[in-house]
Amino acid sequence: MTPLLNPHSISVLLLILVALILFAQERIRLETSSLLILIALILGFQLYPLELESGQTFNPAEFFMGFGHEALLTICALMMLGRGIEISGALKPLTSVMAKYWGQYPTLSLAMTLIIGALLSGFLNNTPIVVMLLPVLIGVALSNNKAPSKILIPVGLATLIGGTATTIGTSTNLLIVAVADDLGVHSFTMFDFALPVILVGSIGILYLIFIAPLLLPSREVPLQNNESRIYKASLMVSEDSLLNDKMLSEVLQSTDYKMGVSRIVRGENQLIKLPTITLKNGDNLIISGTAVELLDYSQKFKADLFSLNDQTHPISKDNPLDEDDQVLAEILVTEGSFLANKTLKESSFSRIHELVVLALHRMNKPQYIDSSVSDVELHRGDILLVQGHKDNLQRLKENTRLLVLDNTIHLPSSNRAPIAIFIMIAVIAIAALQIMPISVSALTGVGAMLITRCLNWREMSHALNPSIIMIIVVSLALGKAMQITSADQFLGHQFIEIMYGSPPVVILGALIFLMSLLTNVVSNTAAAVIGTPVAINIAQELGAPPEAFILAVLFGVNMSYATPIGYQTNLLIFSAGGYKFSDFLKVGLPLTLIMGLGFTAFLALYYQL
Repeated sequence: MTPLLNPHSISVLLLILVALILFAQERIRLETSSLLILIALILGFQLYPLELESGQTFNPAEFFMGFGHEALLTICALMMLGRGIEISGALKPLTSVMAKYWGQYPTLSLAMTLIIGALLSGFLNNTPIVVMLLPVLIGVALSNNKAPSKILIPVGLATLIGGTATTIGTSTNLLIVAVADDLGVHSFTMFDFALPVILVGSIGILYLIFIAPLLLPSREVPLQNNESRIYKASLMVSEDSLLNDKMLSEVLQSTDYKMGVSRIVRGENQLIKLPTITLKNGDNLIISGTAVELLDYSQKFKADLFSLNDQTHPISKDNPLDEDDQVLAEILVTEGSFLANKTLKESSFSRIHELVVLALHRMNKPQYIDSSVSDVELHRGDILLVQGHKDNLQRLKENTRLLVLDNTIHLPSSNRAPIAIFIMIAVIAIAALQIMPISVSALTGVGAMLITRCLNWREMSHALNPSIIMIIVVSLALGKAMQITSADQFLGHQFIEIMYGSPPVVILGALIFLMSLLTNVVSNTAAAVIGTPVAINIAQELGAPPEAFILAVLFGVNMSYATPIGYQTNLLIFSAGGYKFSDFLKVGLPLTLIMGLGFTAFLALYYQL
């Protein structure tokens, strides 16, 4: 019998549709979209109360329970623990060993990197792992005359596979496990679904080691192209120079106002940069531009060009432009960062962080450099090419949620690294042995890191991401709304109607691939929390074990392999490797097929579907 829809369930389904659309677009910040959906949900049930089967009226305040949900608190604690591991330098020895042997044993080193990355991702958020590995991998690839684009996607996808293996591998896993527990279906422990991930994931890892590199082209790393680097230099006005006795406004007009003049030095004095000032023999114009532009200005005005660090030798092939301690870096605009949905001018980026923005690259669009970059509204996935002093860049890495890649690695190192590792291992072991729930052991671990000074309150606050917190809260609220309005039963029944006549194993496989499709275009958290109660209702209608269908959702939403927007580490890899959108499709679609069919076969055999 088809479950009947009522006005409340229809409204919830429409709101879910709106939520998925909002989560997939970039105009509105993810946390803002989440808050708007939460407000709409609460107001709707407040203005139009829902009477439950018990005769009582549902209290909309229950939608706030997500803020105090055990799963959310656990996820926050795990993010803090991961931050403690990162800033203590606990992973530094690992990267040193990887870099050492890559040149001698490239295939073996790739295999070990994929396996180690997958193992670490089973217990830590994979974003800091990928951020840590990228500079190392790019460096060893270039030093051995290999294209980084051959290895970066395989490494990133391996961490996604590894994150599927445990309840704490991703926040999505923890949420699905929590929802299943809340619904009284099954209580999953830390390693309950590690076996299928190890078996099926091993096939996926082999594919990434031996086949994926063959499918990927050799692409230039964007940061290796220094043509856009900005230099400051001194342009000397001599008696024979075309600048002599010319007004500054005339000089600037002759370059279409492209030449940037920061100051004019006459003897020991710095002149006020007025358009009407007349340049004289011996004046120094401090100008900025690319190497090509500066040399063009020198030739155009017949004036000698000097480095600011060397005022005695003119710039030439033997004495090229040089900027001490200046580095190029790419910055990925992520969801929830202070740059998302703002312009560079609005965020005062260059002034606050003392970095020059050279270029903006947007997916599938050409890179460009012009004065309008500061007025462009930035969105998730945009990549900024910046230049600045290495210390300023390091501060940007440490103090913001932006993902920064500069082809160098500055891993911290401290004597607290062993303590941080011990605390993390203890947290995992206590939870795995079921001595304490993961929520208790993780929060205790945060306290231990705080006491031992592996973490401070400032670092703990940096570890928390408002967008993750808000989307978890609103997803739990939508899941609750589906349950109380029976919308989950309706969706589960409709899914079975569409698959009418198909055996349970086919329905299971279809659910996995549907979830994998959703996770590559919308939030995997929302897809997971909404999909879990639906999966349970599908299992109940089929008379099948609900655990199989819960795991189908869990495995499906972790298969963010096919698009660079599927997960934020995909975006970082997309930037670092100079990839095209099609590169992810070439490698990700076969991997999705391998993993999806593998998980379907395992679950069908294990649960006798």
